[in-house]
Amino acid sequence: MMENEQLKKTIFKRYIIPAIVAVILIFVGFRVWDALTHEETDNAQIEMRLVPIMARVPGYIDKILVEDFAKVKKGQLLMVIDTTESVLQLKEMQADYAQAQADLENAKASLTNAGAAVALSKGNTDVMALRKDKAINDFRRDKELYESNAITKKQFDESKSNYDITLKQLETGYKDVKVSETRIGILKAQLERAQAQLEIKKSRIEQQKLKISYCYIYAPSDGNLGKRNVDEGQYIQPGSPVFTLVNDQELWIVANFKESQIKNVREGKTVSISVDGFPRMPLKGKIVSLSGATGARFSLLPPDNATGNFIKVTQRVPVRIEIENVEKYKNILRAGMSVDVSVPVD
Repeated sequence: MMENEQLKKTIFKRYIIPAIVAVILIFVGFRVWDALTHEETDNAQIEMRLVPIMARVPGYIDKILVEDFAKVKKGQLLMVIDTTESVLQLKEMQADYAQAQADLENAKASLTNAGAAVALSKGNTDVMALRKDKAINDFRRDKELYESNAITKKQFDESKSNYDITLKQLETGYKDVKVSETRIGILKAQLERAQAQLEIKKSRIEQQKLKISYCYIYAPSDGNLGKRNVDEGQYIQPGSPVFTLVNDQELWIVANFKESQIKNVREGKTVSISVDGFPRMPLKGKIVSLSGATGARFSLLPPDNATGNFIKVTQRVPVRIEIENVEKYKNILRAGMSVDVSVPVD
């Protein structure tokens, strides 16, 4: 019994402990070698485009046709805002537009009538001018006859009266022509105003139709919805966010490397990627771009070292990485997942 225990202790000391030490040394050596030959960071995550879907018109929500986290296609109807009031306003605008069309036709008819009146006035004036010539000739002839006592004074007075009346009628005819021509100018202005009013009302109808179309909210792209922010019957204002759509057509990684690591991080380099949620699914990627500023410079209140309260903090530079064969992983990867990124050192 004692010999067996002694043998076990001997085996443990001679073989097992050295084996454990060797494994530890190999692991430590591998980690040290990897640290010397790679730049690594666990400050990285998967990114996708988050598209906010907002209301463009105010109103009460009539229908919501999707649920939280639903997968949707581009152009799919998501929500309907009540259009009852907007449709009634549209009908009123269309009736107003029809009345404006009638006013325009009336303006055209009035202008046509005024043109005919001008033509008639000019025709009457031409007739008066001919009568004037006849009246002048009659007056001159009767004057000579009266002076030679061939006609009576009454006949001469009638001839002179006819001459005076004809001149007055001709003068009135010229004035009527001028008045008619002035009226044509007024009617043309009224016609142009009626046409402009018609175009304004037509434009308002188109705007109203556009507003009604905004009551139907569609998915701008393929993707997955987030948690909805509204319910049926709720009143919303323009600009109110109703959904957030995760556009899964584009997927990439943003890794934030320390500024001391950037010297070994360059565009075009191939990187190794490990996703925390799928540690047995190693991925490959390629660096496509580096940010022109550190992440702190994009914050709401970026630090300013000139204030005198300077505490040196190692800054991080965002790096964009494209995943190779990304189509294979779109169904399992999600925006915001944490990843580890390793870049080989030249």
